Order: sequence, then structure tokens, then C-alpha cells
Amino acid sequence: MIGFLLAVSLLYALFTITLWITWLRMPSFTPTSNLTSGPRLTVIIPVRNEAANIGLLLDDLSQQTYANFEVIVADDSSTDQTLAIVQDYARQATFLLRPLALANERTASPKKRAITQSIAVAQGTLIITTDGDCRVGPDWLASFASFYQKTGFNVLSGPVTFTTNQALTDSLQTVEFASLIGSGACTMALGRPTMCNGANLCYEKAAFVEVGGFAGVDQLASGDDEFLMHKIAARYPAGIGFLKSAEAIVTTQPHRTWSAFYNQRKRWASKWRMYQNWGPTVLAVFVFLSNAAPVLAVLGWLLGFLNGNATLIVVALKVVPEFLFLRQVLVFLQKKSSVATIPLTQLIYPFYVVFFGLVAQGKGYHWKGRKLS
Repeated sequence: MIGFLLAVSLLYALFTITLWITWLRMPSFTPTSNLTSGPRLTVIIPVRNEAANIGLLLDDLSQQTYANFEVIVADDSSTDQTLAIVQDYARQATFLLRPLALANERTASPKKRAITQSIAVAQGTLIITTDGDCRVGPDWLASFASFYQKTGFNVLSGPVTFTTNQALTDSLQTVEFASLIGSGACTMALGRPTMCNGANLCYEKAAFVEVGGFAGVDQLASGDDEFLMHKIAARYPAGIGFLKSAEAIVTTQPHRTWSAFYNQRKRWASKWRMYQNWGPTVLAVFVFLSNAAPVLAVLGWLLGFLNGNATLIVVALKVVPEFLFLRQVLVFLQKKSSVATIPLTQLIYPFYVVFFGLVAQGKGYHWKGRKLS
């Protein structure tokens, strides 16, 4: 048993050190100042019951330094005033704002339907997706436009973090989210894209159409971001890139209830069964085993099966490289205050990964007032 735990932990340490070095070697990108020409962008915002938030995001979009864009807000049968707010805003918006009211019909993946119907009427060369509860800076669109002009990537993934660290749980979520964003960025840089986030994702409309959009992966509610990226990566292996730019950071609200957090993480974890290539599947299993290893080592030590030195080595191989990597990602995301909570997150995270890895085997979760599969 100890041989297996040490082998898994050593491989994880090497993997994390590789991510850390890759992140350090990735240059930060600064968008072109006062960009006056560039690709037409279509910002797609799928929403449901975001009356409290959508106006703030639209205000952010009205402050963009890049002018060649339109916005489509796809309202998925909101039961609050979301659609009315968007319609009122469209009458006086300084940019082209197009409310899109979706039919109230049952679908396996409401978000994929919203994006697909929006793209059908989009005028932009590039599609950028975000969520109704997100906030963006004034150079957000300029960052994507100028990065696309420089690289020509078919898919551009952007950084996402949380708006606030008012509570300890906010910081814990910030650290966990940083690990996902950083890992996804580094695997893209290494030519093996695994993860991205639909709250800050850009791709060519032509590439979306070429790979058939979400066809083949539309039976699962989640995965409007990663599954699409994998489909485009299969067609364009060198066409996926991460926009490491402070101006491109999107912020979103941390979850304040266990129910919301549980359903989101279960939704994310449920995607692994649908991966159509071996890379993300192997990574998901590897991360699960790597987080189970210190849990098993500590249990083995408590039960007298393992000695203290072996247990300490297993734990150290996980926490030390992780700390180095996570600290760098958090500093980039302008969340240096969350660095102090990395050790606490590392204490909780192995149990968290094992828990959600197991509960994801069951079907069904609640999201936006609906039960999805």
C-alpha cells in the first residue's frame, strides 16, 4: 500500500511542479491601447433569474474601451424581472443589445440551447460567453480582440475568480477555483487542453459551426465550455490558448449556501463520464487518486498500518508543490489575501474531491430552480 501511495504522490508532485514552471513561463499579455479596429465580437449571456445582477454587467459592458461588439442576452424563461430589465436597458444602451427570449420548453441542457440559439443570430466573428452574475473590466473585450489578432487561436480561455473574500468560505472557494483556472491554463500551454470556464470563454463562430456546435454532447446539462473546447481542439490541436491578462479577468460571486455549492460542484464533477478523449478522463482519475492518497496515508497512520515518516512524505509531496503553484495563480488573479488560506484549503480539499468524485456517480442535481441530469 505504501508503495502505491508514494508512487501516486510523487507523480502528482512532478505534475504540479510542471504546472508551476509552465505558469511562470507563460508571459502576461497587455492589450493594445485604444484598439480602433479588430474582429466583430458577440457577447452571449445566458441568464435565468438574474434580475439582481444583470444590470451591473450591462453597465460594465457600456464602459468597454473596444467598440466593435454586440451583446445578446438569452433569457431562459426567468420568473423575475430579468428580461424586462434587459429590454429597458436596450432602449438606451450605447452598444447593440439584443434581448433574446427563449421558449419555455424542457431541454436536457438549457445553457447549451441558449448559446446555440444566440449564435444562430450572432453577427460577430468571435463569440464570447459569460454569465449574468459576472463583472468585467473596461479592457475585457479589448484584451480578447487584440490577443486574437496576435495569436489567431480558435479558442481563447480567460481567467475567472470571485468578487469578494469577505468570509473564510469565500477565500476557500477562491483558492479552489484558482487551482482549476491555473491547471486549465497550463495544460493549454502544454498543448493538452483539459479545462476552461464558460464565464470567460471566446471562440470563433466559424469553428463552432464547423464542429457541429454541441451536437453529441447536448444530452448533459453541463459542459458548454469544456466539451466544446475539446471538439474544437480535436479539429485544431494548436488552436487553443489561455489569455493570461489582468485586464481579461472576470469576477463572479462565491456561493453563500451549501446547497448552491453542492449542486454546482456535482454538476461539474458529473462531466467526466462524457469526455470523448482519454486525456481529461485520465487527469480526472489521477487527481482523484492523488487527493485520496494523503487521506489514506493519514488513516493508515492512525490505524497503525503506516509509520509517521511515510505519511509525512505522502502529505508533503502534495502540499508543498501545490502551495507554490497556487500562490502564483492567486497573485495573478489579484487575490493575494487568499494565499494565507491555501493550507486550510489543502486540508479540506482531499476529502472534498473524494466526496464529489463519489456523489457524481449519481444522476441529477438542481440548478436555477430546475432539476437536471
